[in-house]
Amino acid sequence: MSPALPTELARHLNGTCALPQLGVIQAQGEDAANFLHNQLTHDVLLLPVGQARLAAFCNAKGRMQASFVVVKTAPDMVLLVMPQDLLAQTLKRLSMFVLRANVKLTDASNQWQLRGLLGDSARAAVADAAPWQTVAWAGGHAVALYPAVAAEARQERAFWIGAQDQAAPEGPAISLEVWAWGSVLSGVPFVTQPVFEAFVPQMLNYESVGGVNFKKGCYPGQEVVARSQFRGTLKRRMARVFSPVALSAGQDVFTPADPDQPCGTVVQCAARPDGSGFDALVSGTLDSMQTGWHADSATGEKLELLPLPYALLEDI
Repeated sequence: MSPALPTELARHLNGTCALPQLGVIQAQGEDAANFLHNQLTHDVLLLPVGQARLAAFCNAKGRMQASFVVVKTAPDMVLLVMPQDLLAQTLKRLSMFVLRANVKLTDASNQWQLRGLLGDSARAAVADAAPWQTVAWAGGHAVALYPAVAAEARQERAFWIGAQDQAAPEGPAISLEVWAWGSVLSGVPFVTQPVFEAFVPQMLNYESVGGVNFKKGCYPGQEVVARSQFRGTLKRRMARVFSPVALSAGQDVFTPADPDQPCGTVVQCAARPDGSGFDALVSGTLDSMQTGWHADSATGEKLELLPLPYALLEDI
């Protein structure tokens, strides 16, 4: 079977599931938006109420410590949806910068419920919403989880966030494994513990999928992120690959052209629903993309480069 995604596999990308692997940091107070604006890679201050953005939280060297879908539910409340495995340490780190700002940061995961929506379920919620747009739906907020791509290339993907006592939207059940696979196909990964501080945003293509605003003011690591973009210093990019074997986040990738040191890192991997192999996202050096990637060693299983559903910003 070809490693390119067969048409018949698309039928699996339809339905809904709970997302217990994700949690919510809640920022509440009159300074909530301004505080997060000064910490994240996207403009939160001018984000309209009821809208969302993709954003990252970096260290002083521009390395991503976490990433979020940022949802502003009120002028004084912003929700950060992110993986649970980094939530506690991210909350602690962000809280260190609050100082005198009028904002309270809490782990509100038990106050909100999240459901992933694919295919018809996503279309029912967000219809033809713009990238990262939020729609009031089913008593909560439905967020379109796709970057700017041509309609024919877009994967209908969204999540719904509502209060714990709110009736969750129903639809055909999908597994967490299928949701994870859809995430890989979208080419928009979250930062998780195995790749903590491993990448600047451009190494995960965040500037190409709406995760970085280069017009906003300073935030931790902003100078490094801007220099990578405008001075041609970026040497790594993320690509989608097909693998005949399972890969794990944080795993090294090698190239025969330089077999003694890793040239890339696995960001995320998920099994194809028909058992035919695995799709993964790998961030690696631009040179090694041309010479070929192999898992574990330069003589390991070959990874086949596949197209992403969006163009990189430098190619637009």
